[in-house]
Amino acid sequence: MIDSRTAPYAALLLRLTLGLLFLAHASLKLFVFTPAGTAKFFGSVGLPNELAYVVIAAEVLAGIALVLGMRTRVVAIAAVPILLGAIFTVHGAAGFFFSNPKGGWEYPAFWTVALIVQALLGDGPYALRTSPADGFAGELSGAPSR
Repeated sequence: MIDSRTAPYAALLLRLTLGLLFLAHASLKLFVFTPAGTAKFFGSVGLPNELAYVVIAAEVLAGIALVLGMRTRVVAIAAVPILLGAIFTVHGAAGFFFSNPKGGWEYPAFWTVALIVQALLGDGPYALRTSPADGFAGELSGAPSR
């Protein structure tokens, strides 16, 4: 049975964690590997070099949106192809365990499932919800009343 008192906070914790993970991975590509180095790596695995810049931007935008709770369900589902791409182009050939050389597909697969779970759960409390009438202004909702 789902505890309706704590489930919203589970959604919040998952949303914040996923958002921060995307920001961490984008930061790694930006500040450690550099965008040019990331593009070169994408080319080395048979992907267009330019796709690296799209992935970096998508990771930053998804991370920010998830942390803020903006369009959480849509963003979570939209981010799944990034992880599936990592599995099918890089990590899949390394086997299951992420501790394998070149990292297996265990971690990106779990992350993919977590994104799907987030999409099913929704925002949780303390989310900046937006409606078409709000534009990007939105409002903070879902917080418990005091």
